[in-house]
This record gives sequence, C-alpha cells and structure tokens, in this order.
Amino acid sequence: MKTGGLEGTKDLFIGSSCGGISKLDWPTRMRIALEAAKGLEYLHERVTPPVIHRDFKSSNILLDKDFHARVSDFGLAKLGSDRAGGHVSTRVLGTQGYVAPEYALTGHLTTKSDVYSYGVVLLELLTGRVPVDMKRPPGEGVLVNWALPMLTDREKVVQILDPSLEGQYSLKDAVQVAAIAAMCVQPEADYRPLMADVVQSLVPLVKNRSSSKPCNSNAQA
Repeated sequence: MKTGGLEGTKDLFIGSSCGGISKLDWPTRMRIALEAAKGLEYLHERVTPPVIHRDFKSSNILLDKDFHARVSDFGLAKLGSDRAGGHVSTRVLGTQGYVAPEYALTGHLTTKSDVYSYGVVLLELLTGRVPVDMKRPPGEGVLVNWALPMLTDREKVVQILDPSLEGQYSLKDAVQVAAIAAMCVQPEADYRPLMADVVQSLVPLVKNRSSSKPCNSNAQA
C-alpha cells in the first residue's frame, strides 16, 4: 500500500491534490490524531513491558490512500519500565522540537515522553506549523512555547488555529482538542495524561463518516 508521511515535504503521498498538514481538512486531521493516539496507546498499554517509540513525530505517521493513519519507524523504540512510575535511563535520541524536556535533561525515558511528542504533533495538526521554525517572529519559533500559553484560553485558541481551517470546526471542538494538546505538552511528565485518556477524549470529536474531500479547499497552494 502506498503511503507517505504527514509532514509537509514534497515527496508525500497525501492524495493527488494534498501536500502536507495545511492541505488536510478538519475531520481528516482529527481522525489522524485519533488513529495515531490509538497506535501509541497500544504500544504503551497493550504490551508488557510497554514500548516507548522515542521518535514519534509527524513524518512517522503514515497515511494510506484513504487517509487512515499508522504509526511507523520503530528504529529508536525502547522497552519501558514495567514498574508503575518507573523509567529507563538511555542516551537522548529523537528529533528536535518533539523531545520531552525531562528526557532531554536527564535521559529518563517513560511513556509520558511519547505523550509529549504526541502533543507536539497535535499542535501541528491544529496550527499547521512545524515544531521549530526560527524564521517566525520572535517568540513564535518554538511551537510549544508559543502555543501553550494560549491553549487554555477560549478566545486565544482561535488565534493559533491554522487559518485554512476557518469554517470547518465548532469552537467547542477546537477548544477541547486544544485542551488535550495542552495536557500532553505539560513540562512536568506527571501532569500529562495516559494515551488511553487521550483516545477517550478524542473519540467523541471524530465523526464516524470519513470526509468526502480530505484535501482542504481553503488551503493555499
């Protein structure tokens, strides 16, 4: 099955007229968010000991021809601790912008490290921005640092959403997804949710039927 990564590179396969996150409509983005979350939930909670992906990012989410998402590239994956609250110590690897702060500082790896990375991807889906872009205005170069203060403010959430999504979502849904992202990228790992909780929160926000036009007509070429 022909697949491609989610991030906005030219060699993607996201449909004949799509070419990156900003070209996807709201229902498709939410379905991708849910299916990717289910993939991490399986690794963390259906396997003993849990498997930590360690390099979860948008380019490691593959989409098939129907825009269904699968988590890929387990080259850096690590078996986690089977003790509640435990961690494994390992050399810091991963991709800039996605690495959880406690892992970057201490080398202590847990499933909550993946949760942070997932939160960054969810922010990409919401904003259409990449995790690190130093060409942005001052204060906007690091996606998490820029977005986090606004994610729990109902009025400011709309300001950070991808402009190409205008008119495709309800404010209630956008606020809920932003709140999920905010929890996932908390600086303190203990405050982040389990992936099972993320899945449970996203399920009601994803429509049962597939989008008939997953490529976003509002996005500029």
